[in-house]
Amino acid sequence: MELHILEHRLQVASVAKESIPLFTYGLIKLAFLSSKTRCKFFSLTETPEDYTIIVDEEGFLELPSSEHLSVAGATWLALNVVSGGGGFSGSQPIGVTKIAKSVIAPLADQNISVFMLSTYQTDFILVRERDLPFVTHTLSSEFTILRVVNGETVAAENLGITNGFVKPKMVQRPVIHPLSSPSNRFCVTSLDPDTLPAVATLLMDVMFYSNGVKDPMAAGEDCGHIRFFSFSLIEGYISLVMDVQTQQRFPSNLLFTSASGELWKMVRIGGQPLGFDECGIVAQISEPLAAADIPAYYISTFKFDHALEARTHNPEARSCMFHRASQTPHLLFFIEVSKVHMTQIHHFHSSEVYNSVVFSTFTMLCHRHL
Repeated sequence: MELHILEHRLQVASVAKESIPLFTYGLIKLAFLSSKTRCKFFSLTETPEDYTIIVDEEGFLELPSSEHLSVAGATWLALNVVSGGGGFSGSQPIGVTKIAKSVIAPLADQNISVFMLSTYQTDFILVRERDLPFVTHTLSSEFTILRVVNGETVAAENLGITNGFVKPKMVQRPVIHPLSSPSNRFCVTSLDPDTLPAVATLLMDVMFYSNGVKDPMAAGEDCGHIRFFSFSLIEGYISLVMDVQTQQRFPSNLLFTSASGELWKMVRIGGQPLGFDECGIVAQISEPLAAADIPAYYISTFKFDHALEARTHNPEARSCMFHRASQTPHLLFFIEVSKVHMTQIHHFHSSEVYNSVVFSTFTMLCHRHL
């Protein structure tokens, strides 16, 4: 297999829910008017806590400097595992469980932190730019390592490894974090970029209006629903992760789905915000799933991590993770089912005012770039 080091230099940032109106101008431009920017890698994920933005340096310039924008203190590079040659756009998702043993676990053992972004098309492993020599040294025996330069894939050379290179020390895996399982069912889908204008108004409403749509059958206070929506536009390919209630708002003929139409159950990792320097979090979730051959997506955000496992495998997946914990008595591990409460955040006093601001921003952008 091949490991591609993409040429995008990425920033990972967070915007508080109440501050998102300050950034809608730039975010709408990145999502819907990408041809007017030089951005090639953009992802926006909303969780109950905040918005996480993953964007390349060119796209980052579209965001205003603000005290309300928290930025991880590192530049990140995206890695992509490709089997059978070709780019990520030409193959089905590998799934984080498929790269658990070959990529995720070896990096965790070498104390190398990763930030994951699974999309409809593929899985991106983000590593700090300064860690790249350690990453390539760790994975070189398993992969042919290539680098993308000006859109061309070439052999990776001179990655900073010198005769003085010291292999990172093997470390003991850290404590597994608490898990929670919201009641939402999720889908991972995509759409043709040419059809984006047809759903632009709806997408903007979904992306920037946090109350979302709840299942009428689960409208109780303790229903366990959370707000989670992820939009990625990477090298011209769109990926969407949303719950079933949100999916039903979209025209069914525009969204791509898997042949099985499979739905996914979410497991959120972390009882309190995770640290960017922590290692092994992805590995300790993906390894037991990989051992049971259970497919999963994985999306890291600024504060918490999120694993999506096939709904048909969910009981088996939890059993796998419980078994893994039982083999390591010092690990703290628990699952709190359907007790996740969404913090109610009100951007404005009325949805009409907020929608007016969003759509006016979009209109202003369109007129500016005609």
